[in-house]
Amino acid sequence: MASSAATQQPHRSGRISMPRTSRISGFRDLSVEARRAAVAETADIAPESLAVLDPDQGLRVDLADRLVENVVGVMGLPVGIATNFVVNGRELLVPMATEEASVVAAASNAARIARVHGGFFTSTTAPVMQAQVQIVDVTDPEAARLRLLEHRDELVALADSQDPLLRELGGGVRDLTVRVVPSRAGTYVVAHLHVDVRDAMGANAVNTMAEAVADRAGEIAGGRTLLRILTNKADLRLARARAVFAADALGGAAVVDDIVHGAALAEADPYRAATHNKGIMNGISAVVLATGNDTRAVEAGAHSHAISPSGHYTSLSRFEKNADGDLVGTLELPMAVGLVGGATKAHPVAKAALSVLGVASAAELAEVVTAVGLAQNLAAVRALATEGIQRGHMSLHARNVATTAGATPEELPAVVARLVADKAVRVDHAERVLSELRANA
Repeated sequence: MASSAATQQPHRSGRISMPRTSRISGFRDLSVEARRAAVAETADIAPESLAVLDPDQGLRVDLADRLVENVVGVMGLPVGIATNFVVNGRELLVPMATEEASVVAAASNAARIARVHGGFFTSTTAPVMQAQVQIVDVTDPEAARLRLLEHRDELVALADSQDPLLRELGGGVRDLTVRVVPSRAGTYVVAHLHVDVRDAMGANAVNTMAEAVADRAGEIAGGRTLLRILTNKADLRLARARAVFAADALGGAAVVDDIVHGAALAEADPYRAATHNKGIMNGISAVVLATGNDTRAVEAGAHSHAISPSGHYTSLSRFEKNADGDLVGTLELPMAVGLVGGATKAHPVAKAALSVLGVASAAELAEVVTAVGLAQNLAAVRALATEGIQRGHMSLHARNVATTAGATPEELPAVVARLVADKAVRVDHAERVLSELRANA
């Protein structure tokens, strides 16, 4: 990531741009047009590049028809901007695509709290994806495993020959490992290709390599090859984020202690861990989706990573109290995202989202996504440890309910206020409130 925003930074075009801040006062109170203008100015991009965020200028049906099959239309999702983020010293505005109320606001608020101690600090491993080749009907699986390892250089060269461009860019096959996997239907020999995919998510590259080596691997092992495909358990492609959240900003020492207690339950109890991790993914999936990446792949990798070595499903994040009494949050998980291939280049909104972020590599994008996941998680656990999740969520959800009930923009404030005051955020109640308001008017 870039150096501190306190100094001048080179713009992506090569010119020097003045430092900017993601702390935009009153951003939520601006009109949509004014927000776009503020985002364009802060991200140092042309305002017209955000025009694709209009439904009639974004993903057209003819383009959608080229992205997937049997197209009959498109479905829009709100794209919000999370403010206040500082990641490795760089000020960032983060696009998030989500239908769930409070997600963008919660991430922005947590990022504001993290700013007190410098924001989020992140790192990644190399962008290594794995492809599996399953070999069945092997009479001597342990010996077959060693035979495959003896032919490692041959198989690696065969796989590497499938993608010379990847090798030119500094990527390519890094290793071959082999596992013997017992199952209810037999014992399988499973070869893993470890491939540095650079700035791609990498599915197409590793799948092509697996197909290429499958027959030869089967010959060496003395069996029949069956499945040859990547694994989304991308545990060699990890992203990490940490942040310190000041106790005073969170609500005091007692709140810090209660957040630690709430997080500890998620570590120990899979029932709590499932919802705890869902809160992390609220942030992660929203950024992954906004940037045109594969939400299902990232989610599968995350939840598989939440299985401890003992087989216990646990929380992905950890929260601790440091020596100063502040809260320290950490998050580490697989993050298979890319900047090339797929919808990242074909979807106009994804291209706009990436221009707002201004990241230069898949590693940078993975780090930002992980920081947002940690921010989202902190916001949720803090809410649970204080007023409960519903209070903060209720007013935002009430807007959706009031709109569904037919409230006009002018009627929304009064209807929302009543729904929250009555603690009855339901469409039937909103309809009754609307009828009363209109009768009195």
